Amino acid sequence: MNQLPTTAPVPDRDRLAQWHDAWGKALVPMSLVPLGAGPFTGRITTGRVGRLRICDIEAGAQRAARTPAHLSRRPGEFVGIAVQRSGTVTLVQDGRTVTAGRGDLLVYDTARPYSLDYPRPFATRIVLVPRTALGLPEEELRQATGRVIDTRDGFGAVVLSLLTALVPGARPYSPAVAGRLAAGIADLFATLVADRSAAEPTTERDHLVLRIRDHIERHLDDPELCPEQVARAQHISVRYLHRLFENEDLTVAKLIQRRRLEQCARELAHRTDAPAVAAVGRRWGFASPAHFSRLFRSVYGVSPRDWRTARPVTR
Repeated sequence: MNQLPTTAPVPDRDRLAQWHDAWGKALVPMSLVPLGAGPFTGRITTGRVGRLRICDIEAGAQRAARTPAHLSRRPGEFVGIAVQRSGTVTLVQDGRTVTAGRGDLLVYDTARPYSLDYPRPFATRIVLVPRTALGLPEEELRQATGRVIDTRDGFGAVVLSLLTALVPGARPYSPAVAGRLAAGIADLFATLVADRSAAEPTTERDHLVLRIRDHIERHLDDPELCPEQVARAQHISVRYLHRLFENEDLTVAKLIQRRRLEQCARELAHRTDAPAVAAVGRRWGFASPAHFSRLFRSVYGVSPRDWRTARPVTR
């Protein structure tokens, strides 16, 4: 595998910019914010097996976010499958929030906004599979991403074993073998998705949950948005609304809160006209600046003001 320049010999003031360059070249462009005190360190090695792009990453605590601005400049073309080797990571995509630990598989789609939070130093292998190689309907792909895959048995265990065993560069495969191996892994992952879809058939309830999530996304800036308002808009009771979300990753109230915070974080990081922190909070439904600040710190570990001060370099 090819090792990209590490941050070790780089002056502290230049490390973040170099890390952005290395991450964007190896994976896809994202905004990166170091978490914690002390100089940031990171190392990325890359390689290919056929159409698969493989990246091994060891780095300090950080938050990586792929925003609509990144997508407008360079649309995503991949499904990312991450093998968490040490540390933990929390993925947020499509309103879902999941956490993966050592030995877990994490799946996300680079064609839609997402964030990856690594609260402590970590090591991970990320395999980027071209979306076109999977041949999956968009709806099935959307249901499979933003998820942690069980690797204790079944297809998940097989996928984990294969992705862990891939060693591009150290023992080069012939082009024909590499192409077949990449196609086999893509087919296996597509089969895993199909198996999950068969085990969890789409029902009227699923369609209703999707409509509710869409309603929430379209009304995040409405200060009146709350479970009661959502229930009225869908012509259902609040009790039934809560029942619909019993098996979801977040309650309706927590989903609204988390999505509003994500929009605030994005705006604070990328607005060049530097609006007041309280104004950003109000724009996304937080009437009390103190309450907004407490919630923001509980999720991102820093105050909204400090988050903006440490605004990442955008590539």
